[in-house]
Amino acid sequence: MNLFQKWMNISLILRIFIGLVIGAILGFVIPGQTWISIFGDIFVGALKGIAPILVFVLVTSSLANAKGGNASRFRTVISLYLLSTLIAAIVAVCANFIFKVTVPLTGLEEVAEDLTPPSSVFEVLKNLCLSFVANPVDAIANANYIAILFWAVVTGLALKVAGTGTKAFFSDMADALSKVVRWVINCAPFGIMGLVFNAVSTSGLAIFKQYGQLVALLVCTMLFVLLGVNALIVGIALRHNPYPLIFHCIKKSAITAFFTRSSAANIPVNMELCKELGLDEDMYSVSIPLGSTINMDGAAVTITTLTLVACWTTGVQVTFPMAILLSIVATLSACGTSGVAGGSLLLVPLGCSMFGIPIDIAMQMVGIGFIISVIQDSVETALNSCGDAIFTSTAEFMIWKKEGRKLPL
Repeated sequence: MNLFQKWMNISLILRIFIGLVIGAILGFVIPGQTWISIFGDIFVGALKGIAPILVFVLVTSSLANAKGGNASRFRTVISLYLLSTLIAAIVAVCANFIFKVTVPLTGLEEVAEDLTPPSSVFEVLKNLCLSFVANPVDAIANANYIAILFWAVVTGLALKVAGTGTKAFFSDMADALSKVVRWVINCAPFGIMGLVFNAVSTSGLAIFKQYGQLVALLVCTMLFVLLGVNALIVGIALRHNPYPLIFHCIKKSAITAFFTRSSAANIPVNMELCKELGLDEDMYSVSIPLGSTINMDGAAVTITTLTLVACWTTGVQVTFPMAILLSIVATLSACGTSGVAGGSLLLVPLGCSMFGIPIDIAMQMVGIGFIISVIQDSVETALNSCGDAIFTSTAEFMIWKKEGRKLPL
C-alpha cells in the first residue's frame, strides 16, 4: 500500500486535526512564510466556487424527480428551523443579561468603514424579497443563495413535465457535483493547515487577550444552543433521547463545517449524513439546502450578543422586554443573512439602531466581529450546518415514530 492510500485510509477528522496542528506550529515558528496560507485560500475558493452550482442542481434535480407526499415534512422542518433560531436569540439575550461583557471601542472604525449596513428591518426584508428575483446567472456567480434556491425551485417544478432523459441528466449532474465536492473536502487537511497558519501568524493569541470574554460568551452560548436547546427540541419532538443524534451530527457535520466555514459547502456532507441515516432523498435534498439559507441559530446569537455588548459598553439601559423584541428582530434578520453581503456581522448595526446607538459605535462592533471571526464564524457555521442535519432528521423521524419504525440512533 503506497503512502497516498495509507493517508486516505486515515479518517477525515484525524487528517483535519493533523493539518490543524501542523498549521498552528508553522504559524508560531515561521509566521513570515505567508505562501503557506495559499493552501487555505485555494481550499476556500474551491468550496465557494462549486457550492452555488451544487445547490442549484441538487434542488432542481430533487424537485424534478420528486414523487410527492413531502409537504407535511417540509412544514415540520421549516417550523423547527425557525423555532430553534428564535430560541437561540432568546438564549443569547439571557446569557448577555447574566454575563454583561464590555469591550474597548476605539480605533476600529477603519475595519468596517467600507460596509453599508441596512437601516431597518423593512430594508432587510426588502433586500431579501429582491434577492429572490435576481438574475439566476448573477445569483450563481455571486453566491446569492436566496435567488439560487428560488430559481432552483421554479426550474425543478417546471421540469416535472420533462422527459425521463432530462430528469436523469439533472440527477447525474447532482451526483457528479456532489462527488466533486467530496474530492475538494478530502483536501481539507491541507486547506485547514493554510487557514490555521494564516490565523495564528496574523493574530496569534491577541484575540484571546483583548476580546477573550466576548469570544467565550459567543462560543458558550452557541454550544448551549447546540447541546441544550436543539437537544430539547429534538427530545420533545421525538420523545426519545436526542443525544445520540446530536453527537452523531456533530461528528459527521459540525466538525467539517467548523473548518470550512461555509454552510453551503457543507451541504454534500449533510446529505451524505442523511443518506447514512436512511432518510428520504426527496426530502433531505431540498431541506438541507433550504436549511443552509434559513436555519441561522448562530447568526441570531451573533446579532443579539454584539448588539447587547454595544449597549453595555456605551451605558445604554436595556430592559428585558426590549431585549426580547431584539431577539425577534434578530431571528427575522438572521434568516436573511444569505442575501446580505457581510452576513450576520453586517446586521449588528440594525440591532444597535433599536437602542439609539450611533452608527460609528455600531460599526466598531462590526469591526470587532471581523477580528474575532476566525473563531466566531467557525462556531456559528458549525452550529447552523449541524442544525440542518439535526432538524431534517427529526422531521422524518417523527413520521417513523408514528409508523412504529425503529430509529437508527
